[in-house]
Amino acid sequence: MEAISAGTGIGLSWRSKPITYSNPSSSRVTRRFSQIKMTAVSVEKKTLNIPKSEEIFKEAKDLMPGGVNSPVRAFNSVGGQPIVVDSVKGSHMWDVDGNEYIDYVGSWGPAIIGHADDKVLAALTETMKKGTSFGAPSALENVLAKMVISAVPSIEMVRFVNSGTEACMGVLRLARAFTGRQKIIKFEGCYHGHADPFLVKAGSGVATLGLPDSPGVPKSSTHDTLTSPYNDISTVENLFKAHRGEIAAVILEPVVGNSGFIEPQPGFLDALRQITKENDSLLIFDEVMTGFRLAYGGAQEYFGVTPDLTTLGKIIGGGLPVGAFGGRREIMEMVAPAGPMYQAGTLSGNPLAMTAGIQTLTRLQESGSYEYLDKITGELTKGILDAGKKAGHEMCGGYIRGMYGFFFTGGPVYNFGDAKKSDTAKFARFYWGMLEEGVYFAPSQFEAGFTSLAHTSGDIQQTIEAAEKVFQQL
Repeated sequence: MEAISAGTGIGLSWRSKPITYSNPSSSRVTRRFSQIKMTAVSVEKKTLNIPKSEEIFKEAKDLMPGGVNSPVRAFNSVGGQPIVVDSVKGSHMWDVDGNEYIDYVGSWGPAIIGHADDKVLAALTETMKKGTSFGAPSALENVLAKMVISAVPSIEMVRFVNSGTEACMGVLRLARAFTGRQKIIKFEGCYHGHADPFLVKAGSGVATLGLPDSPGVPKSSTHDTLTSPYNDISTVENLFKAHRGEIAAVILEPVVGNSGFIEPQPGFLDALRQITKENDSLLIFDEVMTGFRLAYGGAQEYFGVTPDLTTLGKIIGGGLPVGAFGGRREIMEMVAPAGPMYQAGTLSGNPLAMTAGIQTLTRLQESGSYEYLDKITGELTKGILDAGKKAGHEMCGGYIRGMYGFFFTGGPVYNFGDAKKSDTAKFARFYWGMLEEGVYFAPSQFEAGFTSLAHTSGDIQQTIEAAEKVFQQL
C-alpha cells in the first residue's frame, strides 16, 4: 500500500499509511478561558450545553464507580464530564440534550457499517420473535462460524464467547494447555482485556489513567507475563533466550489501537512469526479491534502473516456483546467438550449477536467496502494533520482502511513509550473544541479512531473544517 509522509517528520512505510508532521517552532494563539475542575488536566469549557448530561452523570457517580461501566468513558483524561448518549444512527449520535455529533468512536469499533443499520435492525426484529437467548445450539452459530472460518486465514475452528476479554482469557488458557508451558510475552501498551495476566503495562483505559499495573492483581497471576516494547524484536529475542523452552505464546495487537494508532514496522510481524516457530511457541493475534476492519480477513490478511490463534470481537457481533477465539484445528480440539481445556458461557453464541454479526459481515463483503473505508479515512487523517500543521502544531498519525489515529507529538511513534511523549493537555483542549463543533472523538489520546461505511464525504469535510477552526484556537 501507499505510504504518505509530509512536513519535516519521518513517514513510516509498508502497507500502512502514516502521516507525520513536525514543526518545532510552533506558536500558540492564547485566549482567556474558564477552567473546569477535573482529575487529569485542565481544559477550556466554552458553550457546549449539556445540563441533562450533567444531571444524569451526577446521579451515576453515586450509583456506579466513577459514574461509568468502563473507565475511559468517564472523560478523566480530557477533563470535564462525559456527554450522555441518547441515540445513534448511521455516522451520527445525539446526546440527551439534543446535541448532534459526527461519531468517530463507533461504539469503540463495532459500528463499521454504521449505527442502527436498517437491515441489521430488521434481522434482529425477526430473531427476537423467536427468543433472545436459548442456552442451546442454534443454526445461527453455524452460519457465523462458517463466515469467520472462511474469512480469517488462521481460523479452522472457532469458539464464540461474550467479550474480547473473555476471548483473550480463553486463548491464553488454550495456549498454555496446548504447549504445556506457562510464560507469555505481551507488548507494552497492548490491551487484551482486564484479565489478571494481561494487566501489566497495558493499554486502553489503563494507559489513559496512567496505571502501570492494577491493584488487586496477585503477583502470582502476572509472574509468567513477560513484556517488551512494541516493534522491538531484539527484546523479544532476548526474552526467548532467557526463558528457553518456557514461553507458551506471544500475544499482540497486530496494529495497536489501545495506545493510540501504532502500526507494525516492516518485518516485525514476520520476525515474530519466525521466532515463535523456532521456539515451538504459539503466535496469537488479538484482532478484537482489527478483525474485519483492516481487511475482511483482518490484519493477518492485510499483512500476510498468519498466527496460530486469533481473538475476535466487536465487528463480529454487529454492535451486540460478543467475542471469539479460533485457530488451527489441532489446537482448538483441546477445548472442551472436544478436549480437556475447559471454557464455557451461558450467553455464548447468543442468537441476537449471531444475527447482527451475520448481517454486518454480509455487508462488508459487498464490492468496494474496504476501498471506501480507505478513501474516507485517508481524507480524514490527512485533513486533520494538514490543519494541525498549518496552525503550527507538532503532530503525527496514520491510518489503515477504517482505523486511524493521530498524536500531538512530532513523532514518529513506534511504541507506547513514543506515544507517551504526546501533549495530552493540548489533546484535551482539542477534544473539547471538536466536541463543541459537533465531532465526537475517543476521549483519550491513547485510543484509535474508527470510520464506517455510513460516514459521508460531507461528514469528513465538516470534520476537517471543524479541526481547522479548533487548531487556530489552541
